[in-house]
Amino acid sequence: MKRLQSLSLLAALLVTAACVTINVYFPQAAAQKAADRIIEDVINAGGKKDQPAPQAPSAAPQSLLDLPQRAALAVLDALVPAAYAQADIDISSPEIQRIKASMESRSAGLRPYLGSGAVGFTADGMVAQRDANLIPLPERNTARTLVAGENADRTALYRQIAVANGHPEWESQIRQTFAARWIAKAQPGWWYQDSGGSWKQK
Repeated sequence: MKRLQSLSLLAALLVTAACVTINVYFPQAAAQKAADRIIEDVINAGGKKDQPAPQAPSAAPQSLLDLPQRAALAVLDALVPAAYAQADIDISSPEIQRIKASMESRSAGLRPYLGSGAVGFTADGMVAQRDANLIPLPERNTARTLVAGENADRTALYRQIAVANGHPEWESQIRQTFAARWIAKAQPGWWYQDSGGSWKQK
């Protein structure tokens, strides 16, 4: 009887496997973690280190499952690729690291303009000149160059993260995630745009 039940379970799993539609979802939590790692390094010019990742809880011992159930689950795993195939966001590609290094090297030059409120974070993951009157006249070309360079790198960064993870269609979601995290990580006194485009001071 128990053998018949196990065979029935295996058959049901095989039928389920045949009917599953694989949807690779956008891993929002992983994207936020990746964004935070890059943003903290850029804002702090690499001075802030990540905390070690928490250890995952250990799985239940396999001895708790009888052999037919383990076999059925193994068959299901083999036939159905995990629907949640993207559990992490890879930011280690050479191109991503090159862009990040460029942003880090610009951070010290951009920081005074962020601090004065002359430049702020926009709602679409970029930076913009908020108040040119806060920039001394001789520095205005420098500030414009810094903003343009930063925006070029940010655009390239969002695109490269999506491409490096095999999902170019994620670019807009990567951008949205970074936009929110830039604002969340902004230092007190820095300016940002809300979703309606109004400037606010943190």
